[in-house]
Amino acid sequence: MTRYVTAVLLGAAGFIHADLYLHGYRAIPLVGPAFLLQASGSFAIAALLLAGDVLILRLAAAGLAAGALGGFVLSRTIGIGGFVERGFDPAPQALISVLLEVGVLVLLATPVLSRRLRARPELAGR
Repeated sequence: MTRYVTAVLLGAAGFIHADLYLHGYRAIPLVGPAFLLQASGSFAIAALLLAGDVLILRLAAAGLAAGALGGFVLSRTIGIGGFVERGFDPAPQALISVLLEVGVLVLLATPVLSRRLRARPELAGR
């Protein structure tokens, strides 16, 4: 069940990046191609996650989500290739995308953290 939800969240984040690419971001050097790559990768990995659950797909999904979040932070701080945005513009896509990507990372991290807590019961009681 978790991989299906992860695939849906990743695919939705990819859709947002594709939509933003088509509606203006494609004209921004470096950022436009990054949005297209993010969307393409998200769609591909989401589809593959629906077909099967292997470690490399989970790692790729985590990498895509973390990369998108990293790009978001960079675009709001030091900029990317001279491109800087403020806040959660474009609204509401930016906020929704961030929430989707955080959701992907939480879903992917939960089983790993759960196993670690079971392996170390002294941590589970804290």
